[in-house]
Amino acid sequence: MRYYHRLRELREDHDLTQKQVADYLGTYQPHYGKYERGERDIPTDYLIRLADLYKTSTDYILGRTDNPKPYGNTIEHKI
Repeated sequence: MRYYHRLRELREDHDLTQKQVADYLGTYQPHYGKYERGERDIPTDYLIRLADLYKTSTDYILGRTDNPKPYGNTIEHKI
């Protein structure tokens, strides 16, 4: 699985729109949409913030593990 599929699945599982996530990241919806479609690589700082938001690991988002549980302590973020 490519990581961009996980971005969409996580967003939908949390009942968020692309615009809400883009606003949370401080970017525009069209830019965020390109991350979900795999048209652009997601910046590391966005990846970390999304892992915190979804309470998972960056490895899970990147498809390096199928275990969605985060490692250690994560920072609590809400939209």
